[in-house]
Amino acid sequence: MKNILLKLLIILSFGSCDENAPSDNIDSNSYSLSTKIILIEQYLDNNNLIIRPVMIQAPDVIDTSKSYPIVFALHGRGGNNNSWVNHLINYTNSGEFIGIYPQGYLESWNLGPEPSNANDVEFINLIVNELQNYDNLNFDKMYAIGTSNGSGMVNKLAIETNHFKAIAPIASQLIESLPLLDSTNPVSVFQVNGAADTTVPIDGGPRLGHIFLDAYESAELWATKFNCSQNPNIIMLGQDTLYVFDSCENEKEIRYLRIEDGEHNLPLDVLFHDVWEFFKRF
Repeated sequence: MKNILLKLLIILSFGSCDENAPSDNIDSNSYSLSTKIILIEQYLDNNNLIIRPVMIQAPDVIDTSKSYPIVFALHGRGGNNNSWVNHLINYTNSGEFIGIYPQGYLESWNLGPEPSNANDVEFINLIVNELQNYDNLNFDKMYAIGTSNGSGMVNKLAIETNHFKAIAPIASQLIESLPLLDSTNPVSVFQVNGAADTTVPIDGGPRLGHIFLDAYESAELWATKFNCSQNPNIIMLGQDTLYVFDSCENEKEIRYLRIEDGEHNLPLDVLFHDVWEFFKRF
């Protein structure tokens, strides 16, 4: 019966996988670094056990002399982790990094009013602990990118853990219910927002059960927290504006890119080139 339930879980979670996504290589016991799906057991508040899939995306041939950087990528609400495969597969295939794509419970990340009631900080901690069993991973070069609800989760992880050297929250910003903490460690941030976004308001305000900060204020708060330069360097990229807060603690940097015609579904394939160049500096 348990095996049947597991198979149903995988079918439901990955029914929309594309041809590049691992579909039948489900192996939570082998610690060989390869493209696969691993399963993480987690208990909900009511002590119900859930089993959550995590996709590992790696090159076909592992260079055993190399320690690969790690990029966590979190989908938005209503999405699936396999959506990141096509966006990042050229980087993982070429060995730039190992992609880690967790699945949100009930297709969401728990920031309060979402469908999920899972402890997602604990979930990411469990994944990081599991990855410790693998060779050829560089935990000093671990990064995270997220979109929309996944962006909020990336912010929460940066606020509450010290896993990541740099993060890229895309199409969202800080929310009032998740303030920066005294214990928040310095992290580099590359925040991207679309000025024409009608889902997450760039000027802040109530939406989707949250109260969003103004996007510029969000970046400014990160910069103030880490004692960055008070006045950002402003770089015009056509009609778009890049704000760079440098000279931060621990050689970190805060960037905020405002895309004037950008809506909620920003062009991840284009953006990730700059995000990855940013990540590699830290």
